[in-house]
Amino acid sequence: MKWATCDGTPCACTVMVDDGTKQKLDCTKCKFPPNFNTIFILPGLIPKCYLMKAESYRARKNLTTRTLGGKPVESAFVDNDGIYDPECENDGTFKAKQCNNTEECWCVNSAGVRRTDKGDKSLKCEKLVETYWVRLELKHKKINGTNGKFNDAELKTAIANAIHKRYINFNKDLVTDVQYDPDARLIIVDVQKKKGDRKSDLTRMAYYMEKDVKVLPLFLNQETFEPTVGTQKLQMENILVYYVDEEPPTFTMKALTGGIIAVIVVVVLAVVAGLLVVFFARRREQQRYSKAQVGMAKRCFSEGLSLELFVPALWPTTSMRSWLQPPNVTRFLYGKDTSGFCPVHSEGNKHIVESSHERF
Repeated sequence: MKWATCDGTPCACTVMVDDGTKQKLDCTKCKFPPNFNTIFILPGLIPKCYLMKAESYRARKNLTTRTLGGKPVESAFVDNDGIYDPECENDGTFKAKQCNNTEECWCVNSAGVRRTDKGDKSLKCEKLVETYWVRLELKHKKINGTNGKFNDAELKTAIANAIHKRYINFNKDLVTDVQYDPDARLIIVDVQKKKGDRKSDLTRMAYYMEKDVKVLPLFLNQETFEPTVGTQKLQMENILVYYVDEEPPTFTMKALTGGIIAVIVVVVLAVVAGLLVVFFARRREQQRYSKAQVGMAKRCFSEGLSLELFVPALWPTTSMRSWLQPPNVTRFLYGKDTSGFCPVHSEGNKHIVESSHERF
């Protein structure tokens, strides 16, 4: 079970399924492979309900449902904005407020990564918040014959040494943890310093490594970051950096406003278009209906006779008034709704024309 922890005497295995809630698993026959201190093998398959509950919990917490990777903590975030033209202090650090030579501004951390919603020039950034933890999510290229044969301890030593050598004697003791998923070819490297430490710059090293992995080295030496495990060099093909600051970022739902507005606009336009189609279709039908009724009434009138026309309440009678004038028609009687088709009957010296909209 990838997300469970198994320790104690006797063996006790649990998996987190909710805040503060651990589901106990059967690990009475746990087997620990040699040289793998943190990996264990459960005796059988875990019930699907437990698995789904654990996956749901991890998804809610943005921990991902993969073996490794994802946010190290809830407040971690990535750089989604990319490069911009920053304002720098005299010592090369970022100014807390950045605007990219525009009227739109935001606050950044010591890595220069946006940690607030964007605002206007009046936005206040009280201080530059320090990044004290970076998680490097690395994916190495396929290699022949050795996938899955590296353990975490070997990788940690190899990666720490490679970072120390490549990035100008970076303190390798700051590499606090390395995890490996051989199936995904995924290496998770946690580089962390104590809060309040201003001597070690984690973000500078992380930026150089990003450029190395993306084959855009910033050194004159165009080599890339390639740790050596035993005799095997690991060439990296992808990198994702998570930043954890001494203070949590202050992103709000405003970041989603653009997408939400776009969805609302599309829905409203679709509804309006549908209503317009119904309106014009009904109007066209009414016009056809009115013309048919007018033609029927004309055909029913007798020359020289005074007629009364019973007009159903739903008729659009405005278009009929241009010719339904005395002496041909003496008055309109609204609301008459019979089932006949232009019957004419006499009442004294008048002929009565009764008509129904039901026939059209």
